[in-house]
Amino acid sequence: MPHQNRAGLQIFLNRLNLRSQLTPAEQQAVLDLPAFPAELEANIDHVALGEMTEFATLVVTGVLGRFGQNARGDRQITALHVPGDIANLQSVVEPRATSALQALSRTRILKIPHQALRSAAARHPALAEALWRDCMVDAAILSQWVVNIGRKDAAGRIAHLLCETATRLGAHETRVVSFEFPLTQNQIADATGMTSVHVNRTLKALRSVVSLAGRAAHVLDWDQLVRVADFDPAYLQREVAPGERLRIALAD
Repeated sequence: MPHQNRAGLQIFLNRLNLRSQLTPAEQQAVLDLPAFPAELEANIDHVALGEMTEFATLVVTGVLGRFGQNARGDRQITALHVPGDIANLQSVVEPRATSALQALSRTRILKIPHQALRSAAARHPALAEALWRDCMVDAAILSQWVVNIGRKDAAGRIAHLLCETATRLGAHETRVVSFEFPLTQNQIADATGMTSVHVNRTLKALRSVVSLAGRAAHVLDWDQLVRVADFDPAYLQREVAPGERLRIALAD
């Protein structure tokens, strides 16, 4: 397997290891998955709504957006998928896409065949458990996005999006919080239920707390950003102590 493919699979394995207990053999099963690289240009649809898929999409670099669309063609971004995410892991058990995927920036992905993931999960029940847990976190993120759009003001919505992205990328663990954030103001609007004009005004109001420039976010006051967002990272399940990582399956 090419080195870059294995490196991409290692990013996904690192994510699984945050929440699940996997033996060396189970971890190796992830690294041995066949993976086919592809480059996606920004603003290009990768999976269409209702499309039958045979591959799960692992994000290696860049950002994919999951979105819904009404009859008029208006789109709402319902999730961001950052490096380490399998953006459509649920497609392994439901191949017909229930939401669409679009590259929000130039994005490098690995396409992992459904059959390979199914076979690995069948051989290693604890790996199936870890994949299930990963889907659970996706559901928790979606729930938080509903609250964010439905019950927060403009500053809170954008602040929450930035806090969540920083936490998922592990950027909040550094002294200076800066991270890749290539979304345009139109894309931020589609993710927060706002207009691009409102996003522009809100970012200006937040400029003492966070700055967006050069496809990156630079947080000037992390604690204040968390307060504005009313952000509690527990739903992301990134800081589960090793002794608290549930394992239902017996060791291989």
